[in-house]
This record gives sequence, C-alpha cells and structure tokens, in this order.
Amino acid sequence: MHATNTTRRRFLGFGAAAGSAVLFGTASGGSTAVAAERGRRRTGYPDVLNLPNGFHPAGIGIGPAPYAYFGSLLGGAVYRASLLTGKGRVINPGLGEGYYAVGLQVDERQRVFVAGGWGRLITVMDGITGKVIQTYEVGNADTFVDHVVLTPRAAWFTDSFNGQLFGLPLGPRGALPTRDQVVTLKLGGEWTQGPSDGLTATGIAATPDGSALVVVNIHAHGGSLFRVAPTTGDARRIDLGRATLPTTNGILVHGRTLYAPRMNDLAVLRLDPTGHNARLVRTVTDPRFETPCAAAIHGNRIYLPNSRFPQPPQPDLPYNAVALSLPL
Repeated sequence: MHATNTTRRRFLGFGAAAGSAVLFGTASGGSTAVAAERGRRRTGYPDVLNLPNGFHPAGIGIGPAPYAYFGSLLGGAVYRASLLTGKGRVINPGLGEGYYAVGLQVDERQRVFVAGGWGRLITVMDGITGKVIQTYEVGNADTFVDHVVLTPRAAWFTDSFNGQLFGLPLGPRGALPTRDQVVTLKLGGEWTQGPSDGLTATGIAATPDGSALVVVNIHAHGGSLFRVAPTTGDARRIDLGRATLPTTNGILVHGRTLYAPRMNDLAVLRLDPTGHNARLVRTVTDPRFETPCAAAIHGNRIYLPNSRFPQPPQPDLPYNAVALSLPL
C-alpha cells in the first residue's frame, strides 16, 4: 500500500500544474471582488492558525468542539488546532513518506474521517487522542482518495482518477461499517472523466436538502459541479451560469451557500435547495490567501487552509489557515 516515489511526484506535480494553469486563465462570474478584510469582526479568536512547517495541508475539518483538524500531504499526519488560542499539536503522525491525509471531516462524536490520497486508505480516528478506530482500503492502484463529506447516513469520499465515490454507510448512533460493507459508487449520467494523468473529482458536499451529493469536476466545462444521486451514481451538471471552478479542491455547503476556494479567492455561490443550479453571488479576496484549498465553519467564522500551490512543498516551508468573519 506504500505509494511509490513516482506516484508521489505525479500528485505533487499536478498541484503545481493546476496552480500555473489558473494564473493564465480566467474564472468569470460577473461579480465584484470583495476584500474580506473590510469590516472583519474582532471576536478574540486568532485570525491565523499556524501549522507546523512543512505540513502542507489540503483539507480542514471542524466538528462541534472549537478545534480545527488538518491533514498533511507529506506523510499523512493529522494536526489539531484550538480555535480559541491558535495552539495545536499533531495527534497522529501518519504513516510516513509516500502517505497522505487529504480531505477530512469531523462528526458530532469528534471522530475524524480522513481521505488517504494515493495510500488508498480511508481512516477514522479519535479526534481527541488521535487513535485510529478503523481503516478501509479502497479502490485500485490508480485510486486517489481526495475529499470527504459526512451525511446523516454515510461518509462519502471522492476518487479523483476513476470516476467513482466510496461510501461508508453509518448505522445507528453512527456505527461504522465493516470493511466488506464499503460502497463503491460509479459515476454515470453526464459525468466526464478527465485524462488519466490528471485529477477530475476533487471536492464533495451535500445539497441543502440532503437529497444528493455535490461533486467538483475540475476537468469538465472549465471547472464545474455535478449533482450525484447517492443511490445510483447518476451525475447531472449543475447550472452555474458563467462561473467556473478550475482549481477548486474542497468545497463547503452551509445552508444554501456553497463556498468554493479557488487559486487566490473564494467563490460564494447560492444553491437552490435540491442542488440543480447555483449562481455566483460574490468573489472574496484577502491578502492572506495563498491558494486556499478547503473551508470549514465554526460559529460566525469560516476557516481556509492555504496549500501554497504551485510552490513545491519543502520541510521548512511555513503553512497556515486563515479565518474570515461571516457574513462575508
């Protein structure tokens, strides 16, 4: 299960390529950019969460408690930071070189669900101790488990290279499934898979009414969203008007608002309840953005980790997450 150096370079190289691509393209939406620092409310909480040097985050999860969780692309460690003080610690060191912790989410029981990238692992761990509760090996040699969303009945994960999702059905009181109960859901309908050497499905969320899933496709139509039926895998393109999401990774749906980080801004879209269409309502900019890659909300604040793509990761490179006050 240990990823080879070749596949590790393949993923990291893609991140640089994606970052470079957006520098030369456009992400139109017809809205006026909004400087997020205007009217930023002072809550006493730190506006920046500093992560360990060389940590290289790609996702963020926040549960009911005031803690943010981050996974590292360099070794798969998981870091927990207090939203009250900004201080944190590594609660799980990961499996070492060649392993990843990409997207993650936290449930009401303070369990952390981690997408394991090339390692093909889905990991569920205790968010307080970092102890691994269960692991699931999924997919095939080309699988990249990218991002995750928690719904009342399942945890759903994207596979960026194979046009499929993985589901962990949750039983009463959030009981985890056995390994043979993991669902592999093939994406069909209007889904378009990109070239074999590039990511396609990245971020994932649920529609406001909970009837379907929302999946990012950074290949189709210049970067788009698809509404996916969780029972059949039928995927239908969501009408975004003129908006595109060419470098979006993690997404967040909060109420009827969808937050989609892009290269150096945050697209804020308004979804209809069933997730069939959305419209870009504003583009948020902030001088602290360095390729934000995911989003999570706690109270009246939204937190975004900076991946710093296309800058290659280095052990001594500083990383952080920034907080903005809501409403934006």
